[in-house]
Formats: sequence, C-alpha cells, structure tokens
Amino acid sequence: MNVINWKEMLYPYEQTVAELKTKLEYIMNEYRLRGMYSPMESISGRVKKPSSILNKAKKKSIPVEKIEDEIEDIAGIRIICQFVEDIPKVISLIRRRDGRDLTIVEERDYITNTKDSGYRSYHIIIKYAINTVDGYREVLGEIQIRTLAMNFWAVTEHSLKYKYQGNIPEEIKHRLLSCADAAFNLDNEMSTIRNEIMYAQRLNKQKDNIVADIIDHIQNMYFVAKLSEMEDINKRFVGLWNSGDIDKLKDFRQDLCEMAKRYGV
Repeated sequence: MNVINWKEMLYPYEQTVAELKTKLEYIMNEYRLRGMYSPMESISGRVKKPSSILNKAKKKSIPVEKIEDEIEDIAGIRIICQFVEDIPKVISLIRRRDGRDLTIVEERDYITNTKDSGYRSYHIIIKYAINTVDGYREVLGEIQIRTLAMNFWAVTEHSLKYKYQGNIPEEIKHRLLSCADAAFNLDNEMSTIRNEIMYAQRLNKQKDNIVADIIDHIQNMYFVAKLSEMEDINKRFVGLWNSGDIDKLKDFRQDLCEMAKRYGV
C-alpha cells in the first residue's frame, strides 16, 4: 500500500470547502441584506477524515492511487433549506456557476428517487477550480441540498451506521423507514403553511429592525435630553415592545426621529 501524505493531500480539499462555503454564504447573506427571502437557511462544509476515506475506498474496492479520482465527496458542502420548494432554487444557483468557478459532473436526485433506506437529499458532484502553490488544479467535491427534516433523518442514520459499523439491525432499519416517512410528511405539511411561516418571519425581521432603530435613537439622545423625558421614553418603549404592536412601534420610532432632530443628534 502506497504511503499517503494526508496533510498535503487534503489541503486542496480544505481550500475548496473554505472557498465554496464563503461564496455561498455571501449569496445567502446578500439575500437577507436586500430584505429578500433566502432559499438557503444554513451552509456547512467538511473534509472527510483519512479513516473515512480509507473505509470508503475499501468498501468500493478503490485502489489507494485512485482515491482522488474516484471518491467524490472528500470535499463536502451541505446546504440546508427550510422548505422542499427552496431546493430547486438552490440547484439553479449552483447550475448558474457551471463553467465559471466550478463544473458540474453529475446530479443525483435522491428526493424524487428516494433510497431504499429512506434517505432523501439532492447531490451535485462538481469539479472546483483552485489555485495552489503548485499551480492550477481541479478538485472533486459534493454539494448536498436538503431540508431540515431530511437532514435530521440523515444525520441520525449516519450515526447509527457508525455505531453498527454499517450493519444496522433490521428492527432499527424498519423504525428508520417509519421516521423517513414522518420526515417526508413533515416537509409536506410545512409546505402547506409556507406562506404563513414566511410572512411571520418577515414580520419578526421588520420588528427587529424597528426596535434596533428605536434603541439607536434612545442611546443617541441619552446625554442630551432631560432625564425625566428619557425615563418616559424608556417606559413607553418597554410597554410597546411588550405589546408587540408593529404599527405603534413604527409611530414611536417616527416620534423619536423627530425628537432626535430637535436635539441635533
């Protein structure tokens, strides 16, 4: 068996994960900064450990010298979505990058074509272009796109596979299938109230922004306004915040804005 310098071999994969994760997070944050709904709820990344790579190579009868050519998920990115309907939007975002900083090698739809175990997710195998001290190269990687419910199930199954070294008892397999059905039904139910959930989230975000503006105004006026006046403002603010009435909070913010102008702050 060839000796592998794991640190040297895995560094390009670490660079791939770091760069891709940063780029995707920037897109996710840009959605939110623009006040738009992001189809990506969270993004994580990892590089497979040497032990996991060797186990997979052994399972698939991959020679050591072919590991980098045939194991596609040494570099892995996972994108979590709130709703099933968000997944096609994320897939579209990835496809738009095809031919630019990455090349799509293959797509595997385990949502439409659920695995026998109950596993559901969408996988995109890519080649990602990086520049290293040794020059330009392309690195294989995998992007997984799934909902929160799909991810909860997949992480649980992975833990059980590890515990039982891949040989999960039949009784537990049956229970896992039942859980997969429950996760599928949860995703469907969430889809039926998607608009209500999104409206509630927008409302909460709007309230957070209003409250942040109010606090800024209060802090700016703290040392220029009369103490008695600031005490009244704080009492009014606490009362409105507890009531949760956004319209009244908006009016209060406008009152504070006018007051701040009078004080020149």
